[in-house]
Amino acid sequence: MTKVQKFFKEIQNKKVAFIGTGVTNTDIIKLFLAKKIDVTICDRKSAEQMGDLYSELENLGAKYIMGEKYLDSLTDFDIVFRSPGVYFNNEKLQDAIKNGVAVTSEMEVFFDICPCKIYAVTGSDGKTTTTTIISELFKSEGKRVHLGGNIGKALLPIIEEINEDDIAVIELSSFQLLSMRQSPDVAVITNITPNHLNVHGTMEEYIYAKCNILNHQNAFSRTVLSYDNETTKNLNALVRGKLSYFSRFDKPYNGSFLNENNILCYNEYGNVTEVMNMNEIRIPGMHNVENYLTAISAVWGEVSIKNIRKIAKEFGGVEHRIEFVREINGAKYYNNSIASSPTRVLACLNSFDEKQIMIQGGSDKGISFEPMADAICEKVRVLILMGETKYKIRDAVTASKKYNPESTQIIIVEDMQEAVNTAYKYAKKGDIVSLSPACASFDMYRMFEDRGRHFKQLVNAL
Repeated sequence: MTKVQKFFKEIQNKKVAFIGTGVTNTDIIKLFLAKKIDVTICDRKSAEQMGDLYSELENLGAKYIMGEKYLDSLTDFDIVFRSPGVYFNNEKLQDAIKNGVAVTSEMEVFFDICPCKIYAVTGSDGKTTTTTIISELFKSEGKRVHLGGNIGKALLPIIEEINEDDIAVIELSSFQLLSMRQSPDVAVITNITPNHLNVHGTMEEYIYAKCNILNHQNAFSRTVLSYDNETTKNLNALVRGKLSYFSRFDKPYNGSFLNENNILCYNEYGNVTEVMNMNEIRIPGMHNVENYLTAISAVWGEVSIKNIRKIAKEFGGVEHRIEFVREINGAKYYNNSIASSPTRVLACLNSFDEKQIMIQGGSDKGISFEPMADAICEKVRVLILMGETKYKIRDAVTASKKYNPESTQIIIVEDMQEAVNTAYKYAKKGDIVSLSPACASFDMYRMFEDRGRHFKQLVNAL
């Protein structure tokens, strides 16, 4: 009996609750119902708010606990699946654990029963693009690749289709990692900078969550760390298996690096191999050079240099990550809705030589905007601010010693429609217009993807 078969046999007569019906849980709920497992959905939303999905899942056999007290009955269940958006240290979840309830998540179960090798990537910035590059590299070698996790697709619903020879490439957020007690075969941390402190409360908890990607590895596993990010570099003492670094500025004893001639190389304990020139990378920006260095360290020895170069030349990037939308009257518009922190904004600012018109603002994650203030003063001609954080960003920028109201004009707007119209009004030939919010989207949008798509829709309608 396989691990997968054993898992479903063991939970056949258990009472299972799912908190929420988002991207992660809906397909798992359908799988469990198809296997005649007792499933209850706990959701703050009403049946009307859930719409057609409520009836669809009810007809398949799901039961419901709805409304404000949706978490009050968790102790009635044997197993509770939380979605990543539900904080693991939530008081109601912790009470359930104390009362013997198995509180888990899609990714935790997937890691426990996945039959194939797992490559997992986390970090404050760059993890989605790096994860996607790694998956493309393995596809180029003819591997059957399953891409998922925080990147938007649940993998547990297809667990029965995954074979031993396949590869799972997974992006993991701090919210997913906080409760995980299983690590991948290859763990990658791109960097760690302040993020999501509105949820985690402290930087210590945020770092703790990230470290769970490598805390439970064995001696035969592999870890890839940034040599340039001090916090990440100093995690080397936690590594159990083989350690590889990546660096733009130094030559690690084992890992990838960018040499003085702008060649991406790999140093394997003194044996240096040149891989490709950074100019062969199709997607713009030095942060994408770092993403390729990360991916090279993750797949070294398993993907040919020929295929690494092939993917670098062909891969056009991931939606919402400095994604080219349209050129209007000589000005180029970019959707960078993923930029929910100052470090991601800096990556966009450093990707272009031209001055930018930048749209920013959103919901507050409890992080400082000071790290991007100087760069905005130097590189942004018109700063358009909206959302919950508009005045907080304005105050951070105007407090910079480099702020000059004549070279950086700040305009406050009410919504995305007004922001795009304002950008269009000020844009001149040769300008870069970018949506780089520096914030989460939840004050106006359900997800950053919705924000980015609305921006693209408005730009394409100009």
